Amino acid sequence: MHTVELNSNIYVAIMAGGIGSRFWPLSRVGYPKQFLDILGTGRTLIQQTFDRFSKFVPIDNIYIVTADEYVGIVKDQIPDVREQNIVGEPFRKNTAPCIAYISFKLNEINPEGSLIIAPADHLILDEEKFLMVCTDALRFVNHFNSLVTIGIQPTYPNTGYGYIQHEGVEVTPSVYKVKTFTEKPNRELAVTFIASGDFLWNSGIFIWKLQNGLHAFQQHMPELYELFTADDVQLNAENEKEVISRIYPHCSNISIDFGIMEKADNVYVIPAAFGWSDLGTWNSAWENMEKDYLENAVAGDNVIVFDTTKCMIHVPTDKLVVLQGLDDYIIADTEDVLLICRKDKEQEIKEYVAEVKRNTGDMFL
Repeated sequence: MHTVELNSNIYVAIMAGGIGSRFWPLSRVGYPKQFLDILGTGRTLIQQTFDRFSKFVPIDNIYIVTADEYVGIVKDQIPDVREQNIVGEPFRKNTAPCIAYISFKLNEINPEGSLIIAPADHLILDEEKFLMVCTDALRFVNHFNSLVTIGIQPTYPNTGYGYIQHEGVEVTPSVYKVKTFTEKPNRELAVTFIASGDFLWNSGIFIWKLQNGLHAFQQHMPELYELFTADDVQLNAENEKEVISRIYPHCSNISIDFGIMEKADNVYVIPAAFGWSDLGTWNSAWENMEKDYLENAVAGDNVIVFDTTKCMIHVPTDKLVVLQGLDDYIIADTEDVLLICRKDKEQEIKEYVAEVKRNTGDMFL
């Protein structure tokens, strides 16, 4: 077993505030995908993420940053986490304010700390390899003034992921300097990226020393930095919620990629392959689930299929569902919504949800 000693200077921030709209109708604003057992494993995505980190980081050093309205769900699903480690955001402002908040909070607790930042809803199949990559990253950031991200070796030209290009020469074993970040490319560009050999998928997992992260905010997002360093800001005091509700309306709604990673010149990437998926879409769920001999992925106890192949079927366990003549479809059934959609149209689910909102308000969102 490749282990990291349970180092009290290592902290983890699990980001769990999104609404997962591409997994509608299973994922709802009131109960989004990170709190669901999308793959039928018996553990929700956030529980799996917590389990993964608790193997090598002290539980008291694991923090979960989520929307205020999900704090209760987090408490229910992860009872091992201390209440003060569940950090509620009053507004969704993307990842930069979220990471700034937890960074300043942890800096007050332990300025010597290193931080791993990870989304709550990603799938990682090879946890042993994941631990090895985290170990390599933590060692690197302890020796170099650096911001490290984990890049995933691409297996096909996916157009739903961001890409990271590295400079092609190792700085230290398995660590490369980042050259460019590219948002979701079109298919033609994605094919070119894969062929070039120096592009990786952007996993959205970041590792750095707290001090270096804060310095990056100071340098590249000074307005955000100043909001959190005002004289009267104390983030572990009784009035923390009040302070944050005052700060957040002034925070830019911006991702850490745009705000810092694309601008900083000390960004490094570790290429990895540990069975990763961001489980952003029904297709990615289908790819990562067990399938029957007709390549249907089925979550539901009473599903009977005829002439039906390559479908993603997610239905209530107590409902009998009979399907005939469907190829390459998503069938997602909940108590109040049924979605039947071609798998190759899944990127349009967000548009369908917008249309539902126009027609029926927020009732089915």
